Amino acid sequence: MVVDASEAHRTAGQETGPGIGGRSRRGPAAWVAMYHSVSDSWDDPFNITVSAARLARQLAWLCGRGLRGVSMRELLAARAQGQERGLVGLTFDDGYADFVTTALPLLRHWHCGATVFVVAGRLGGENDWEVSGPRKRLLDADDIRRLAALGVEVASHGLTHSDLTCLPDDVLHAEVHGSRTLLAELTGQDIHGFCYPYGRFDARVGAVVHGAGYRYACAVASGPKSAGDLALPRIHIGQADTGMRLEVKRRLARPWGRAVEAS
Repeated sequence: MVVDASEAHRTAGQETGPGIGGRSRRGPAAWVAMYHSVSDSWDDPFNITVSAARLARQLAWLCGRGLRGVSMRELLAARAQGQERGLVGLTFDDGYADFVTTALPLLRHWHCGATVFVVAGRLGGENDWEVSGPRKRLLDADDIRRLAALGVEVASHGLTHSDLTCLPDDVLHAEVHGSRTLLAELTGQDIHGFCYPYGRFDARVGAVVHGAGYRYACAVASGPKSAGDLALPRIHIGQADTGMRLEVKRRLARPWGRAVEAS
């Protein structure tokens, strides 16, 4: 997966003042982990797949250190109350069908929540935005309804997994607004979150995301300070991330602007 960091400026700490669309500016909420597919396939040229066994060990590592994985919705609500200490945001991009069959049982076993960022225009299809690599089945409409009923946060990853910074205004509007409307109709719930495909965004894209009514958006690297909750950074977690690597990533979170602990 390619990440465009041209707009990314690492930040740390909390800010006040106006952000995009007049929102207050804040630092990142806490350590947020970025996953994709969970399966035992070893054909993984983009390093987006974690095996079930590895995910189980990673969740055990979190819980063994008094940490709990939660959805972005829960994490941000806790932050608003100054109670985010000990919480880790768990996000799963693209909405692969193996989230239901493989990841969800492990999350429930370890009493963890998560946010699934769904490519709303590809429900029941495959990850056909990838020019190479294995084809993976995506969640369908029934899966989305089931996840919402189980309390899993469903959020938007656009309609087609397109690089939003390259789209004309009308198509950008459809990707951002249309995906939110579709997911809200499926779940019967307000859709709070958005995730930028490939991590790419700029001021124009951020303004459209804000105008669509999203409360937060996830990127990869930190965005401009003015973006606030519309550019929350995350740390990629892969198959190679054993306990030692996870500890290094956790410790690197703060100086790279990827975690703000409650005081």
